Amino acid sequence: MIRLLALLLLLASPALAAEEMLMLPGPDGTRLQTRLCRPDTPGPHRLLIMNHGAQFRAEIRSVLVPAPCDSEPVDWFTDRGYAVAVPLRRGHGASTGEWMESFGPCEDPDFLRVGRETARDIRAVLEELLHHPGIEPDHAVILGESAGGWGSIALAAERPSGVAAIINVAGGRGGWAGGRARQNCAAPRLIETMGLFGRTARVPMLWLYAINDSYFGPSLAGSMFEAFTAAGGVAEMTVLPQTAPDGHFMFFHDKGSETWGPRVELFLRSLAPPVTALR
Repeated sequence: MIRLLALLLLLASPALAAEEMLMLPGPDGTRLQTRLCRPDTPGPHRLLIMNHGAQFRAEIRSVLVPAPCDSEPVDWFTDRGYAVAVPLRRGHGASTGEWMESFGPCEDPDFLRVGRETARDIRAVLEELLHHPGIEPDHAVILGESAGGWGSIALAAERPSGVAAIINVAGGRGGWAGGRARQNCAAPRLIETMGLFGRTARVPMLWLYAINDSYFGPSLAGSMFEAFTAAGGVAEMTVLPQTAPDGHFMFFHDKGSETWGPRVELFLRSLAPPVTALR
């Protein structure tokens, strides 16, 4: 009788929407616009939070929207059983609050502070969605591109609970200094800050950079990786072949998943327990 009642209650429960647009609580009373995309398989589903890069122009930030559920990277992960959250951080799109992602003057940047500010938004989304209906309460994956990757590494340094892995795609700050490709604001400080993150980061990480990244090329990325792992950080790094005209934007580039997808799947399957599902 109890089993029958439980089954009837389950059948009577409304199905969770395949897509939700949420306004989640953020730092300091703000609200973070977040698109949540669910697989078409029974839940609960493991969570993946996909974090965007930086946008310095206010007129562009104000009109941004979270990537749609049918965009290639989101679809790649939902096909593998993840519920994918695509948040906009403070000061972007419909998210409220002040934009906090300037690192200051190029000659004296504060990469540590800006990384921690980005991490605050990511953490807020994580902590809210791990208690959301249909989401597993642990084994989340954090993925960040460019400034989102930098913030994801900063989050790793805080040892967040409920996180199984972090994927850094072309992460960094201060690229294109003076309007020149592969010139970085205070590159030694960027590397030093990565070492600071590595002192306390213990979440398994995968770093992906493209050989033709105009912001953070293989040499600078390699120096950041060495500083991070030498300090104790746990990470693997792969330099991928040219995919897009500028490899910095490979993640959302058309058919980009054909290049980064196999490496991501291998990484996720290597974890214990694996945090990917067969299609």
